[in-house]
Amino acid sequence: MSSKGKLDKTKSIQTLKRILLYIKDYRAAVLLSLFLAVTTVASTLYIPILTGQAVDQIVGRGQVDFQQLIQILKRILIVMAVTAVSQWLMNHINNTITYRVSMDIRTRAFDHLEVLPLSYVDSHPAGDMISRIITDIDQFSEGLLLGFTQLFTGALTILGTLLFMLSIQPFITAAVVVLTPVSFFVASFIAKKTFVMFKQQSEARGELTTLTDEMLGNMKVVQAFGYEKEAEKRFQEINSRLAGCSLKATFFSSITNPATRFVNSMVYAAVGITGAWGVIRGLLTIGQLTSFLSYANQYTKPFNEISGVVTELQNALASAARVFELMDEPAIPEDRPEAVVLKDVDGNVALEHVSFSYQPERPLIEDLNLSVKPGQRVAIVGPTGCGKTTVINLLMRFYDVKSGSVRVEGRDIRDITRQSLRASYGMVLQETWLKAGTIRENIAYGRPEASEEEIIRAAKEAHAHSFIMRMPQGYDTVINEDGGNLSQGQKQLLCIARVMLCLPSMLILDEATSSIDTRTEIRVQKAFSRMMEGRTSFIVAHRLSTIREADVILVMRDGRIVEKGRHKELLRKNGFYAEIYNSQFAPSTGE
Repeated sequence: MSSKGKLDKTKSIQTLKRILLYIKDYRAAVLLSLFLAVTTVASTLYIPILTGQAVDQIVGRGQVDFQQLIQILKRILIVMAVTAVSQWLMNHINNTITYRVSMDIRTRAFDHLEVLPLSYVDSHPAGDMISRIITDIDQFSEGLLLGFTQLFTGALTILGTLLFMLSIQPFITAAVVVLTPVSFFVASFIAKKTFVMFKQQSEARGELTTLTDEMLGNMKVVQAFGYEKEAEKRFQEINSRLAGCSLKATFFSSITNPATRFVNSMVYAAVGITGAWGVIRGLLTIGQLTSFLSYANQYTKPFNEISGVVTELQNALASAARVFELMDEPAIPEDRPEAVVLKDVDGNVALEHVSFSYQPERPLIEDLNLSVKPGQRVAIVGPTGCGKTTVINLLMRFYDVKSGSVRVEGRDIRDITRQSLRASYGMVLQETWLKAGTIRENIAYGRPEASEEEIIRAAKEAHAHSFIMRMPQGYDTVINEDGGNLSQGQKQLLCIARVMLCLPSMLILDEATSSIDTRTEIRVQKAFSRMMEGRTSFIVAHRLSTIREADVILVMRDGRIVEKGRHKELLRKNGFYAEIYNSQFAPSTGE
C-alpha cells in the first residue's frame, strides 16, 4: 500500500472514531436499536424453519396434517407481526440517532465557525465553509443512516443465518462458509477505492459552491464587466472535475451489486447441489432443504446491502473528515484568566512600538507609536494599502499585534475581555452589513431592548427616517439578506443609525459616508460631530474634506506614521499630506 493510501486509511479510522464519540451520547438508544435488530433478525430467520416444517406436513397425497399445518401458519403470522413492529421501532430509533448526531456535529461546527480567527475566514472561501457545514453533513447523515439501518441487521443476519444452518446441517453450512471470504474481498476492494474518490468529490463540490456563491453575490459586477463567459469557463472546469470524480466514485460503487450478486449465485448453487445430495442420502428432509435455500438467500442478501453501505459509509467518512478539518482549525485564543471587563471608558488609547503583518514575509506595520487623549478626533489618511484599516483591526483586536502593545485606559487590550473591549467601540464601515429582517431589528442590532422612540431618534439623527417612512411598512419593512432591496447609501445610513442608537464610548468611522450623496453627507457629518463630542474617535477617510476639523491627522505611508498634526499645520509643512490634499483640491482652497 502506498504512503498516500496508508494516510487515507488512517484518516478514515480517525474520522470513524470521532463519529463514534458523538454516537456515544446516545448509547441507550443504540443498545435498544441493537436489541430490536436482534429481535428482527431472529424472528425473520425463524420463519424459514416454520416454513420448512409446514412443507414437511404436505409432502405427499393424502398425507397432509391440516391441524398441525394451521398451528404452524398461526405461529408464522405471530412471528411476522413481531418482525414488523420491531423493524418499525428500530428504523424510528435509527432515524432519531442519525439526525441528532448530524444536528450535534452541525451545531458544533457552526459554533466553532463563530470563534475562528478572522485570519482563517479571510483566507478561505465562504462557499467552501458553507458546503462543509450544509452539504457535507447532509452526505454524512445519509451514510450514517444506512449504516445504522442496514449494517447492524446485515451483520446479525449473516451470523444468525450461519447459526440456524449449523443447527440443521453442518456439512452444507461448510460449503457456504468457504465462499464467504469472496464477498469480504469484494467489499474491502470497493472501500479502499471509494474513500479517496468521494473525498475528491466533496472538495470539488465545495469549490463549485464557492464559485456559485461568489458569482451570485456579485452579479452586478459580473454583468457590468462582461465576466459571464469567463465565469462559465471556470464553472465548466470545476463542474467537469466534479463530474469526473463523481463518475469514478459511482463506477466503483456500482460494481458492488453485480459482484456480490455473482457471489450470491455461487452460494445459492452450492447450497442447492449439496442440499439435493443430502436429501438423496437421507441427511435432511425436503422441508429442511427448503429452509436451507431460504437461508441461502437471506445469508447472501446482507452482503449486497453491506457492500452498498460500505460505499455510502466511505462517502459519509469523506464528508465528515472535511467537517472535522474545519472543526480542528485553531479557535481564537480565549480571554486570559486575569482579563478584566472594561468599564468607565474615557477613551485613552495608545499604540506602543506596534509591529504587525498579515504574512510574515511581507511586513506591513513596523514600530508604530500613537497616543490618543480622551475625546480626541483622530483622522487616519494615506494611500491604499498603507495600513489604515489594519490599525482599526488592531484597535478592535480582530488581529493581535506581533510585537508591542495596544492599550486602552492604560491597560494592554490582551488583558481586557474581547466583548467589553468591542462593546466600547462603535463602528461604521465602508462595507455595510445588514441581516435579513425588519429595518427596526437592523437598527437595534446592538441594543435589542431599545424602545421605539430611541430607534426613531437614532434614525432621524442619521437622516434615515425619511426614506424608512417611504418604505411599504416603515420600520416593519422586511429587507433581504445584506439589504439587497436597498440602495448602497440607504444601507449605510441604517448602519450609521445602528451606531447612533448604541452611543459607545469610542467611535471608528472607516469611510462611513462613502456611499452617501453630498447633501446628506453634510447633514450626517453634523450629526457625527455632535455624536463625537467628548468621545475618542478614529476616522479613516479618503475624502480629506471630511477631516478638516480633526484634532490630529495621522498620515500613514508603508505602515508608518510619516506626518502628524492638524489640517492647516500639515498643509504648511507642504509634505506628503499636502501632496495628497492638493491632488483632490485646488491649492487655493487649502486655507
